[in-house]
Amino acid sequence: VQLQAFGGGLVQAGGSLRLSCAASGRTFGRYTMGWFRQAPGKERQFVSAIRWNDGSTEYTDSVKGRFTISRDNAKNTVYLQMNSLKPEDTAVYYCAAGSVLIIIRRQQYDYWGQGTLVTVSS
Repeated sequence: VQLQAFGGGLVQAGGSLRLSCAASGRTFGRYTMGWFRQAPGKERQFVSAIRWNDGSTEYTDSVKGRFTISRDNAKNTVYLQMNSLKPEDTAVYYCAAGSVLIIIRRQQYDYWGQGTLVTVSS
């Protein structure tokens, strides 16, 4: 599976962005898809994920109520709608795929995209 993330950019605080992650491969629908982010000087952290089997979702506490993850299996694409953006959301955002048991643990994901930069100005 190859992943390509796009949709990042520069936005003012309070604004919105939608990230997309396009996947190749016919087994996309059988993978849990996740979004992680890495701010300068910090470790890559879990943001959100959506399970392949039941479509259930998880979010890190800091983005609950502001971010929404979704997937379109017909288009092999996962989305991250980000609203009410804050300067602390500034990071490189990565999408990932895998047969995941512990959804927040990045080591469980097998495939990673190249990342897309989100910059939120105050």
